[in-house]
Amino acid sequence: MREKIPFFGFIPIFGLLLTFIPKVYRMTSQRYSIIDVETTGKGLHGSRITEICIVLLEDDQVIDKFTSLVNPECIIPPFITGLTGIDNALVADAPKFHEIVDDIERMTRGSIFVAHNVNFDYNVLRGEFKMIGRDFNRKKLCTVRLSRKLIPKLYSYSLGKLCTSLGIPLNNRHRAEGDTDATVLLFKKILDLDPERETINSFLNARSKEATLPPHLNKENLEKLPEKTGIYLFLDQKGKIIYAGKAKNIKQRVTSHFYSKKNSEYLLAQETYRIDYEVTGNELIALLLESEKIAKHYPKFNRAQKKVQNPYCIVSYQNKAGAKQLALIRSKYKDSALDYFFTRAQGIERLEQLCQEFELCPRFCGLQDTTGHCSHYKIKSCHGVCIREEEVTAYNARVDKAICALNRMNQDFVIPCAGRNEEESAVVLVREGIYRGYGYVEKDKQITDFNEFENIIIPQKNSYHTERILKSHIREYGSACILSASVSVQ
Repeated sequence: MREKIPFFGFIPIFGLLLTFIPKVYRMTSQRYSIIDVETTGKGLHGSRITEICIVLLEDDQVIDKFTSLVNPECIIPPFITGLTGIDNALVADAPKFHEIVDDIERMTRGSIFVAHNVNFDYNVLRGEFKMIGRDFNRKKLCTVRLSRKLIPKLYSYSLGKLCTSLGIPLNNRHRAEGDTDATVLLFKKILDLDPERETINSFLNARSKEATLPPHLNKENLEKLPEKTGIYLFLDQKGKIIYAGKAKNIKQRVTSHFYSKKNSEYLLAQETYRIDYEVTGNELIALLLESEKIAKHYPKFNRAQKKVQNPYCIVSYQNKAGAKQLALIRSKYKDSALDYFFTRAQGIERLEQLCQEFELCPRFCGLQDTTGHCSHYKIKSCHGVCIREEEVTAYNARVDKAICALNRMNQDFVIPCAGRNEEESAVVLVREGIYRGYGYVEKDKQITDFNEFENIIIPQKNSYHTERILKSHIREYGSACILSASVSVQ
């Protein structure tokens, strides 16, 4: 007699059988909505949809399709019409977005949003939902980034070039349906190249940055960026610098560019293929290097550096009574000035400091226009030279000390800074008030001759912008300047 097997005995056998169910079957049951939108072309903000196409894919099979022109409720620019063929007359009788929003919601619900350069289509569509007071949130995949991962070493990953390389027909280019149909074929090839869906699932991982990274930037490039102070450079496909920046934390700052919703940041991301960097160890050298890169390469996405303007100069002259006076004037002849500043407020602040430190007359320092005795609201240090209660000789002696203090900034000095590691220090060299460059030196190295700094530094050009940076630093950290001709960098 055959022994009966209890029901619960089948449980482990059933579990074992489950392991033999093909993984491919379980993976391809996912739905994907492949989407392309045509817009009025104003970047992420202010851009309105003029046409949309959605193809719903399940188990490698097209199960639904939706395509429609859309009335953007605004004028379509001529250059967009030239690119897409969509003009104002063509969309005049088309449905407005709010009239097709339910179709879009139905088509994409429960699916993964797929597009070529997905962040553009996704954010534009999400913006349209937001304008009518509705939310739109979907997981997303970018066929540009997936192609770069699964089909490496191609020269270009634009939809047109990819289709040519892979033999995918692309008809009716720059129209929503034509581009979507081609993207569907491309995505099917991607599915074939990733049968276990390992790459796709890694891209969908909530901790993955793939969905937010620029389409042409390798994730490994971002991961290798250091979390240190320095400069970073965004490079385009030809290796040209298109943006230069500085940061306390290079990796964190670079990543923040990709989460920004500004049009300029989005456009920067679209043209970025590689990111280079240089660790400086401190913000001062990072600022100087950033300025040098901008001046040398004129990066496309950097704002132009501030226009060169005549600085505010402190000058000295002798009045009819023989007293030495100081004044703040705007002049291009800064080399003959006692000191100079890039804002009037900074110049006034310095004159006030001199008055208080050396007990000078506010009126004789150009801080008030009265002809009688001084009556400055804040400075009460005048000994009466303005009303002849103090000897001019005694007053001029204090003015000479103030002038001497101002002239220190035209001498040789170095600014010590943090190095790139614990074993070194950094120095910025200034000679006769001119920026000469920066360098790094071992902390235990003793420098007894000031001229040795010339052999340490990387020579750099002095400019209006480097002068602004150094003046600002000295103004904030004046005591950090080493003015001695014999120094020891520790």
